[in-house]
Amino acid sequence: MTFKKLVTGVALAVGATMASYSALAADTIKVGVLHSLSGTMAISETTLKDTVLMMVEEQNKKGGLLGKQLEAVVVDPASNWPLFAEKTRELLTKDEVDVIFGCWTSVSRKSVLPVIEELNGLMFYPVQYEGEESSKNVFYTGAAPNQQAIPAVDYLMNDLGVKRWVLAGTDYVYPRTTNKILEAYLKSKGVKESDIMINYTPFGHSDWQSIVSDIKKFGSKGKKAAVVSTINGDANVPFYKELGNQGVSAEDIPVVAFSVGEEELSGIDTKPLVGHLAAWNYFQSVDSDENEAFIESWQKFTGNDERVTNDPMEATYIGFQMWTQAVAKAGTTDVDKVEQALIGQKAPNLTGGMAVMNKNHHLSKPVLIGEIQDDGQFEVVWETDGLVAGDAWSDFLPGSKDLIADWTAPTKCGNYNTKTKTCSGQNY
Repeated sequence: MTFKKLVTGVALAVGATMASYSALAADTIKVGVLHSLSGTMAISETTLKDTVLMMVEEQNKKGGLLGKQLEAVVVDPASNWPLFAEKTRELLTKDEVDVIFGCWTSVSRKSVLPVIEELNGLMFYPVQYEGEESSKNVFYTGAAPNQQAIPAVDYLMNDLGVKRWVLAGTDYVYPRTTNKILEAYLKSKGVKESDIMINYTPFGHSDWQSIVSDIKKFGSKGKKAAVVSTINGDANVPFYKELGNQGVSAEDIPVVAFSVGEEELSGIDTKPLVGHLAAWNYFQSVDSDENEAFIESWQKFTGNDERVTNDPMEATYIGFQMWTQAVAKAGTTDVDKVEQALIGQKAPNLTGGMAVMNKNHHLSKPVLIGEIQDDGQFEVVWETDGLVAGDAWSDFLPGSKDLIADWTAPTKCGNYNTKTKTCSGQNY
């Protein structure tokens, strides 16, 4: 055999192998999973990774999507916010995923946002957040402030008679923006600045002695006080423990948390937390056929009948259902076509009723407030009469109250000013 024939033969063989690899890759629809599996946020995010894997497995058992099987591509951004952007670029350019389910903190989402918009990717964000955003490339299936923070404050004010407010959060964009909204809202209700205490701590903060002492002192002024907590991740464990150490009970100073759910409570001593509150759109304890089936599927998938469910899991579940429905409707995974097909999609809430994807890429969902029980579950003590549509832009911030998001024609804009009739951000 001549050298030329040998080279030609090798080239053909390599080409055939590459073609076969490409054909194999084209036979799957790739689902990117972008959640921290290590670092301070692993306590919350690892479960969401497993939730996506369960949904992929269940969809494949149904025959996949568009005649193809789904393939999960899992990466670990390791609670490192710049690494979220790098991993997103890798998922979209190297792995060529068709959709991403990911992020927990807003700082990680903000890190991802410019990359996913630049590369025209598609991401579902499943966690409560501060609002003030609507991107063509992101669907927000967690709560906006009007679906969690505002109703929680209303409950504390109207049902528990709270007059003094501690806004305690982890030091990043979600707590700071949420508390800015809450401070404006409280003042609009006649609360004095002297009756509002604001405190921020770093991720993973562990020494709560002096802060809890300050909270205790703040709550001893003859007016009913409460803590509105946007503390994230594993810092919650020593925070609640210190409340117990200093004898701060839920009767004295109730805490309503926006980032503490069943997963964070599992495996820790819940005695210091009993009676404290959390505001979510879902609790595992809610009795419904859909929820019972979801819990059963989850525990079967994990092989552990003690595994709990939580709100961001439900948000992941709803987002995944809507994405599969939109892809089927569009007949393609093309981002622009799927984005438009997603608007108006409906999927069952696990607490009953149907979640709806609105024109601003936010859901309509119920709002629930639960009281922590000694078994780590929540007893629902209050809920909205019906669904609440998520607002992308707050009515209580001067720069936001005139803005709306509407990704349908003719607007197709994430921050459309209703007064100037102009779009000041991303549009198409």
